[in-house]
Amino acid sequence: MARALSLDLRQRAIAAVLAGESYRSVAARFAVSPSSVIRWAERQRETGSVAARPVGGVRRAALAGQREWLLARVAQKPDLTLAMLAAELRERGVVVAISVVWRFFRQEGISFKKKPACG
Repeated sequence: MARALSLDLRQRAIAAVLAGESYRSVAARFAVSPSSVIRWAERQRETGSVAARPVGGVRRAALAGQREWLLARVAQKPDLTLAMLAAELRERGVVVAISVVWRFFRQEGISFKKKPACG
């Protein structure tokens, strides 16, 4: 993902818009898209600042509420696959990808290794 354009550029562009110049001419002068200038102007009107919004943030764990059930299920039947667990979660009303289940167990320190007896 590209980085946000500098605050200085945003402020100069909005100053030109406030001076009466059109969005398109400001965009051409500063080599940005007209939609960017329009968004910056809207942000200036709404918040009083043209600074970029924060990017990223903390993602909550999709399976945090299912932790106890998942750990108990794996303890009860250790030969379950991640796909089987995702299917059982789906039956419980939690629709997640297999990769989400894998990340949950990786964070818990539990790995699913191939064993000779499972062949």
